Amino acid sequence: MRPVTRVGRLIGIGALAVALAACGTPPAKDGGSTGAAATAKSAADFGGMDKLVEAAKKEGKLNVIALPPDWANYGEIIKKFEEKYSIKIDSAQPDGSSQDEINAAKQLKGQDRAPDVFDLGLNVAAANKDLFAPYKVSTWGDIPDALKDADGAYYGDYGGFMSIGYDAGKVPAPTSVKDLLKPEYKGKVALNGDPTQAGAAYNGVVMASLGNGGSADDIAPGVEFFKQLKQAGNFLPVDPSPATIESGQTPVVIDWDYTNAAQTDKLKGKLDWKVVVPQEAQIGGYYNQAINKEAPHPAAARLWQEFLYSDEGQNLYLKGLSRPVRLDKMGDKADKDAKAKLPKTEGKQVFQTLAQADKAKQVLTATWAQAVG
Repeated sequence: MRPVTRVGRLIGIGALAVALAACGTPPAKDGGSTGAAATAKSAADFGGMDKLVEAAKKEGKLNVIALPPDWANYGEIIKKFEEKYSIKIDSAQPDGSSQDEINAAKQLKGQDRAPDVFDLGLNVAAANKDLFAPYKVSTWGDIPDALKDADGAYYGDYGGFMSIGYDAGKVPAPTSVKDLLKPEYKGKVALNGDPTQAGAAYNGVVMASLGNGGSADDIAPGVEFFKQLKQAGNFLPVDPSPATIESGQTPVVIDWDYTNAAQTDKLKGKLDWKVVVPQEAQIGGYYNQAINKEAPHPAAARLWQEFLYSDEGQNLYLKGLSRPVRLDKMGDKADKDAKAKLPKTEGKQVFQTLAQADKAKQVLTATWAQAVG
C-alpha cells in the first residue's frame, strides 16, 4: 500500500514533472566516475567484481529515486547495501512515479544529484531506452528472456500478482472476482488508485476482466465489472492505505499481492487481514532496473544492480513479499520462510505485452470516467 504516484509506475502513467530544484553541482570527476566505469557493460569490464567494488567505494555515493522504504522491502535493501559497501545512498522523492524518475534524469543531467539508477514500469522503460547504459549483471542468465531487453538496457527485477486483500472479520472470503458483487461487500471494495493513472488500479481492471470473460487483449469486461460494482453500491471510492485498512474504512482492497500481504503481518493482533489471488484471474507484472547513462556515480550504479540480482538482494525482495525475478532459478538458496508467505498462485498466469497494455490504456481513457466516474 502506497501513494498513487508510486503505483502509477507499472503502466508508465505518473505524476507531473518532478519538483526538484534546478541548482546543483557538476558530478565528481575522480574515483573512476568517468571513463571505463561509465561504459562498462559487465563486471568483467572492471576486471572482476572486486575491482567493481573498489571503484564503487571510491565514488562513495549512490543516488536512487522513487523507492519507498515499505515497498518491496526497499528500506532494508538500501540499509544492507550501505552497510555492506560503505556507500552512502541518497534516496530522493520516495513516492515518485516512473515518469518522475525520467523527468529528474533530464532536469538534473550533468549534476551530482541526478539519479544513478531507475526502477521503472515496463512501458516507461521501453519508451526511454536511449537514456540507459547497457549493463548485464553476473546473474544475467537467470533472468527470463521475456523479462529483459536483449541489449541489457533494462530488465525485470521483482513483481507479483493482483490480489484481493480483505478483513476476514468483516467480510466472507472471496473465492473469485465476481464474489465482490455480492451484497456482503456493499460499500466495502476499494481499488488502489485511478486505473488511468495508477498501475495497481489498472491491473485491478485487467484482473476483473480476466474474471469476467475478458482477456489480456480485451479489458472492456473489467470496466463493465466496476460499473456494476458501483451500481450495486459495493465500490468504495477511497484510495486505500495502511491507515484506512487498520481503521476499517477499506475492508476490501484490490492491489498487488505483495503490498496486500505486507499488511497481514503488520496488522497481526489488530485485525485478521487475508489475501487471495483469484485463480481464474492471475495478472502479473514486473518492475525493471536500468542505469542512467549520465549517472554521476557509474560504478556504484553497476554495483547496485549486482547487489539487487545477487542471492542476497533477491532474498531481500522476497522478504518484502514480492517475487524476485530469479526465484525459480535460486532453488535452495531462496529464503524458504519468506517464500512460504507468498500468496498462493497456480494455473494460468497472464502477463500483458506492451502492445496489449497500450491498447488497454486507450480503452480505459475512453470509457472509465463515463462507466465509473
